[in-house]
Amino acid sequence: MERTLPRLFLARHGDTAWTESRQHTGRTDIPLNERGEVKARALGERLREINFIRVFTSPLQRASQTCELAGFGPVSEIDSDLIEWDYGRYEGMLTRDILKDRPEWELFRDGCPEGESPEEVAARANRFIAKVKDSSGDVLAFSSGHIIRMIAARWFNLPPYAGRAFYCRPASIGVLGYEHERIEEPIIQLWNYMSTPWE
Repeated sequence: MERTLPRLFLARHGDTAWTESRQHTGRTDIPLNERGEVKARALGERLREINFIRVFTSPLQRASQTCELAGFGPVSEIDSDLIEWDYGRYEGMLTRDILKDRPEWELFRDGCPEGESPEEVAARANRFIAKVKDSSGDVLAFSSGHIIRMIAARWFNLPPYAGRAFYCRPASIGVLGYEHERIEEPIIQLWNYMSTPWE
């Protein structure tokens, strides 16, 4: 059967200083570190095997730099809906420090003070998915961890809170598609694939 529905390849950016320190990195525009650059190039070796009809990237440099190092910079389009969650007052903080003040806090349920709510992030994910569904072939998107998780949840029409279940590692690939060429049967074809050894 000839495939007509799109597949969405979601590539999380490579490591940054804040990825390694586990600080919440929303709109702070920090670059990849050396480790992240190496992983981005390795990611590209796998992704170049696929013929993508469109390539998108978040405007933040950690995603756009990953896109560039992976070899897709010249054909990529900036999409602001792919920007990472706005963490507001929690920007740059560690989860354990947030939990000292709010022991029951959960990002995908509660959102962030002076930042985005889960519903606002889900609305951005919905807009991006609509763009993907209008495509007639494979689509590649470079972005950040929490928005990728929200896109995965919304691919299945799950509530925003379900995004917490789709953890993805730096410089990993996830592939969302459909079974039996039916829009009513969304599936995960691949998740958390890394071209470098598992850590």
